[in-house]
Amino acid sequence: MSTSLWVLAAVAYVAWRTLRARSLNQRAGKESPLPKMRNDRSGDEGEARVQAELVEILTWLCGRNFYLHCGPLLLNHAPGTAFPTAEIDHLAIAPFGIFVFETKNWTGLIKPGPSADVLIRIGADGEPQARKSPLSQNRSKLAFLRGILPPVWSIEGAGVFASDSCVLSPELPVNIVRRADLRQWLRDKRARHAASTAVTVNVAAAWAAIQRIPTPEEAAVRKHRESFRVNPKKIGFFPKVSVDFAESKRFPPFV
Repeated sequence: MSTSLWVLAAVAYVAWRTLRARSLNQRAGKESPLPKMRNDRSGDEGEARVQAELVEILTWLCGRNFYLHCGPLLLNHAPGTAFPTAEIDHLAIAPFGIFVFETKNWTGLIKPGPSADVLIRIGADGEPQARKSPLSQNRSKLAFLRGILPPVWSIEGAGVFASDSCVLSPELPVNIVRRADLRQWLRDKRARHAASTAVTVNVAAAWAAIQRIPTPEEAAVRKHRESFRVNPKKIGFFPKVSVDFAESKRFPPFV
């Protein structure tokens, strides 16, 4: 078969799959999902890489005695407020702690911002952008979990940068790491726990307790994601700011 015929066949197959999926959704009475923007796709790819890394690391450290939630977990942490829900990218439960990871798939040089809630990203164009820190995004989620789970269990959060085309400033908090740093970061947490008198987390009991948290209805989940799509500034994008370009030029260009 010629190349042009292969292309036509591929286009026809994709069109058939799209129409079939739409038909099935309509028959099931489901609303069509929102189309994914480029940022959505990039974020999903980064989360998938971090999830795979966490599976490998936790298996290495804990054998089968851990729980890693498959996919994001939406918490109904502030009912009755303008933003009642918060989405956890990765929830990991291990004998040495409960961990909440916020993943970013940014590229470029990442530096501290003017406050603890802000990071500065310098990309390939050399233009600095201020963005909300993943640690700031994690703060309310950690507070919520600490408020409902036994206080003897260690509950920590970290911001994880999934892209390999990313350089972190050494001035950033130690709980902001690259995906490649996760293995050592979690290994250190395990070693510190073993050397302390901290209570070992019962993995099954911890997950059972989290499952008892009321979860939002499907409509609330959809509203949560639509609110961030309509108001992207809510997820932490800020105006461009000035930085010391002499420092940024010490690093190679990024994609």
